[in-house]
Amino acid sequence: MPAGQPPQPAVGCNSNLITRHGYVAYDPDGRPTIRTKETPRVGTHPDTGRKGLGVGLAISALGVVFGDIGTSPIYTMQTLFNPDDPHPVPISHDNIYGVVSLVFWSVMLIVTITYVSLVMRADNDGEGGVMALITLVKQSSNKLGRRTASFLAALGILGAALFFGDSMITPAISVLSAVEGSKTIDPGLSDWVVPITAVIIIALFSVQRHGTAAVGRFFGPVMIVWFTVIGACGVGGIIREPEILRALNPLYALSFMAGHFHIAFFALAAVVLSVTGAEALYADMGHFGRKPITFAWLLLVFPACLLSYFGQGALLLQNPNVHDAPFFLLTPEWGRLPMVLLSIAATVIASQAVITGAFSVAAQAAHLGYLPRLRILHTSASTMGQIYVPWINSMLLIAVLTLVFAFRSSAALGYAYGMAVTGTMTITTLLFLNIARARWSWPLWSVIAIGAPLLTVDLLFLAANLTKLVHGAWLPLLIGLIAFTVMTTWQDGRAVVTRARDAVEGPLRQFVESIVTSEPPLTRVPGTAIFLNRGIETAPLAMRANVKYNRMLHEHVVVLSLETATVPRVADGARLSVDDLGYHDDGIIHVTATYGYMDRPDVPAALALLDSARTEGPLDLAGATYFLSKVDLVMGKEPSMAPWRTRLFIGTSYITSDAAAYFRLPLDRTVILGSRIEV
Repeated sequence: MPAGQPPQPAVGCNSNLITRHGYVAYDPDGRPTIRTKETPRVGTHPDTGRKGLGVGLAISALGVVFGDIGTSPIYTMQTLFNPDDPHPVPISHDNIYGVVSLVFWSVMLIVTITYVSLVMRADNDGEGGVMALITLVKQSSNKLGRRTASFLAALGILGAALFFGDSMITPAISVLSAVEGSKTIDPGLSDWVVPITAVIIIALFSVQRHGTAAVGRFFGPVMIVWFTVIGACGVGGIIREPEILRALNPLYALSFMAGHFHIAFFALAAVVLSVTGAEALYADMGHFGRKPITFAWLLLVFPACLLSYFGQGALLLQNPNVHDAPFFLLTPEWGRLPMVLLSIAATVIASQAVITGAFSVAAQAAHLGYLPRLRILHTSASTMGQIYVPWINSMLLIAVLTLVFAFRSSAALGYAYGMAVTGTMTITTLLFLNIARARWSWPLWSVIAIGAPLLTVDLLFLAANLTKLVHGAWLPLLIGLIAFTVMTTWQDGRAVVTRARDAVEGPLRQFVESIVTSEPPLTRVPGTAIFLNRGIETAPLAMRANVKYNRMLHEHVVVLSLETATVPRVADGARLSVDDLGYHDDGIIHVTATYGYMDRPDVPAALALLDSARTEGPLDLAGATYFLSKVDLVMGKEPSMAPWRTRLFIGTSYITSDAAAYFRLPLDRTVILGSRIEV
């Protein structure tokens, strides 16, 4: 083996790729299947083996993970007591105590217990988020049952779809609420709130292509200042009205729900705003690890947010007339302008985190086959997670600006916001409980004992937000349903195309045998040809066309298939598997390159890992020609899906990124051969 080469797995279709959760084993047909080791009951992120809690990572997490939930105090209380709400909460001492208690215990139950203590233990090789839950469900399909696993996976896709709705609403409501603080300085600025918000949002989305590496290092310190300041302001309010601390008693929340259910139930639709961003704690776990996120939440974020909520409650007890902006009016008059500026900075950071999350979810969905291949640009040479997806960025910008100009206030957007959040929370809890039962072998009584109260809380919030459907909650639901339809249609359409291509391409081994035994022998020309293909079962369309019409083939041929494993990343040393396709000296081999769903495919880099002793002769990778098969989709006379879904599938295919650029192929040595397939 050449010096510097990583170790290669054993040649042949039964070679195994080692991963942290198990290995990718190739069956006799060359398809990889994930075989997992015994799954631990706690997360397996690398930080679980570190000593200490990772203060540096915790500070970094403050700037990425907690922006959304950390800016919720700006608009939660003012939305709760908004007199223009279709179901307003009357301002009274009892209601203030009840609302503050509800907020406190909602954050405690949903964020601290559900997400931090439970859900974040369900990681997929260190990664979290809805996509990780989907892959964990698929890995547990034997215990769950195929139908149950498919249903839960579909729920997970819906959760991911709702996240896109969240990604559109968060920048709009966050920046709007911060800019609205300017009205506490000069009421005459109210007419400028929407234009200023639009300018900030346009600027925010315009810089996405440059990445956040340059400013990302400042996000953590800015958020430390933010949480320190809002906590200090909250302490000031509590000192002036310490009686508000009685709301720590859960009896106030329970008595508010029981004694004023007709008010409290509808109030839940706004209370849920206090937990927006909880999903980010889980989704960003792969970047920072469970311990640093837990450390930052318990030590700084949780106390600061609660102090702000209690301080605002204390202020409302003193002066009910401040209900329109209790967050900013809690600040001393001399500090309101700096607070507005700090709020804008914090909400921009919160928006950045959600936008980055949308890029990540879209990229993962594309890798897992739920979206077409998207153009993805890496904006940092040192940080893998920093990516830019132009198509998603453009769609989000248009959607966010539309929301800003349509709703024009954070209070109005609050009605829409909770729907996406509660939907995702409920789905996450359901998936987690099934994973705990099937994967970790929790006893049924334990799942019921833990799951029943958590699901009751989630479903109460979901039901309360459904009452806001006509007031804006329909929007994230519509966005989620559209995204869900696109994702499931793309998945089903790919299956249809795969079956059609299988019929056209024919078996690869049989095709290679026909080449080897051809009489007269097929002309072989010097050089190396690399044909990208879907798998080892079928012959590449481009290779078949080359042989059929040109009656020639290169001296060395590599049929390359890329597979996506159900783990986030695959190490280079375990990336490749080589199959001689039944002949040891014909110069034709099949190579499978396996990537994690968060890896960026790089074909030339992967091929450089090959050992010449296993390729039936040296490959000329520097001068190799790459062949791609391009499929032109048209509607057939008998569509395999509903006509509208077929049209949607064909239309969605047009946003597919250029394959050569996506796989990082040298454009001057790439040949594309097309074929037409009816769907």
